[in-house]
Amino acid sequence: MLEFICLIPIFTGIFAMYLPVRMGRMILILTAFFHLQFVVLGWLGKIKPGLPDYFAATPEGLLILLVTSFIFLLISIYAVSYMRESEIQSEPIYIGCTLFFLASMSMVALADHLIVLWIAVEATTLVSAPLIFLHRSKAALEATWKYVLICSVGIALALLGCFFIVMSMNIGSTHIPLTFSSLTAAAAKLDPVWLKAGFIFTVIGYGTKMGLAPMHTWLPDAHSEAPSPASALLSGALLNCAFLGVYRTHKILYASGLGDYSSNLLIGFGLVSMFVAAIFIYNQSGYKRMLAYSSIENMGIIAFGVGIGGLATYGAMLHLIHHSLIKSSLFLSAGNILLGYGSKLANKTGNMAKMLPKTFTAFFAGFVGISGFPPFGIFVSELLIIMGAFQQGRYISISVFIFALIFIFAGASRLVMNMSFGKCDSEILVDENLARVLPSYTLLLTSIILCIWLPDSIYQTIIDVISTIGGSVNG
Repeated sequence: MLEFICLIPIFTGIFAMYLPVRMGRMILILTAFFHLQFVVLGWLGKIKPGLPDYFAATPEGLLILLVTSFIFLLISIYAVSYMRESEIQSEPIYIGCTLFFLASMSMVALADHLIVLWIAVEATTLVSAPLIFLHRSKAALEATWKYVLICSVGIALALLGCFFIVMSMNIGSTHIPLTFSSLTAAAAKLDPVWLKAGFIFTVIGYGTKMGLAPMHTWLPDAHSEAPSPASALLSGALLNCAFLGVYRTHKILYASGLGDYSSNLLIGFGLVSMFVAAIFIYNQSGYKRMLAYSSIENMGIIAFGVGIGGLATYGAMLHLIHHSLIKSSLFLSAGNILLGYGSKLANKTGNMAKMLPKTFTAFFAGFVGISGFPPFGIFVSELLIIMGAFQQGRYISISVFIFALIFIFAGASRLVMNMSFGKCDSEILVDENLARVLPSYTLLLTSIILCIWLPDSIYQTIIDVISTIGGSVNG
């Protein structure tokens, strides 16, 4: 059964919490490896869901599951070396909760039932909260509290959105299974007023977990205080899972003829997120917080692209993939910087090009990629979103979009240039090693390869995803 993809990390996570640290590290990497193997088998259709009323192998779910599993394997390899050098007080808890985190994100990707998806998203909050608090500082406690509180409020609003969608069935005397697949197929029979109300609460609820502004306030603190491998998972995987809840509800509205309504909301939230990120990045002093606000920006870009529709939707899906790869690499590089300099402040991490040359190469290349320059895939995805917006005649929206991108680049480049080439009097505390550099390089190389050559299976999956909301490579 495809559900074993969720169950395996749960069982191994339980074992890892009670085994010696060395065995726990081995279990972490082995679980990540076998999880990826199962995901590939599911991708190829070799494994089918055993509970079709609750789980389904949808194109969008499989796409996000494949990205999640791939980056999880590389992050796990990095984490083993990182944990040897960092001051993590409860490594078994870290390993166990990381595996539980993988299980809950896998459940999100496979869930087809509205309430099962809601339960899975809530589970990601509960199992990832200990990862943020691992360093047990006052700042970590505050970040964990904000994360749990704000995301719990958001997920409660998402549940209310689910209730409104159920009401859209009852008003029309429509009785169908409470799955996204069934609701999309019968969307024309659903009451439009309740559907609109349901989408508003869904986009606010799941958008909180996704990091859309103005519901984003938990994200900078959580990403900054969590250990770097956990930050990479939060940004590279968790935000995509929350996006699934928004995307699947958007599919229902599009099928019911309310696509313009949901699209305009996504465009609005996307642009607001980009401008909020731009403002805070420009005056940011911490490099991990800068990366966190960059995640808010990129979630806004994805929401904007999906809202625009047409060719921009294809660009948004490409952006989702490449953002996960590049941002995960950046957070892993940030972990090396933190170990080397012992500070999260950019003004205490100067001359990185000379003092940490391997990390500098990965970090600077990641910055180039996340800023939308070739040969990385975000260059293509942002270009497609811009072209799609012009094709749809969204001239004002795309002008605001481009201005926000320039503003963000200006603020981030100032910080990165000072870190890379500025003066620094401190000494390196921990030297670089291959295990903590190679995963970053692999993630960046994957983005470059996918920019140059996109496998037919991935391309077709993306086409299957976007075709349900009117997306097309032809505009």
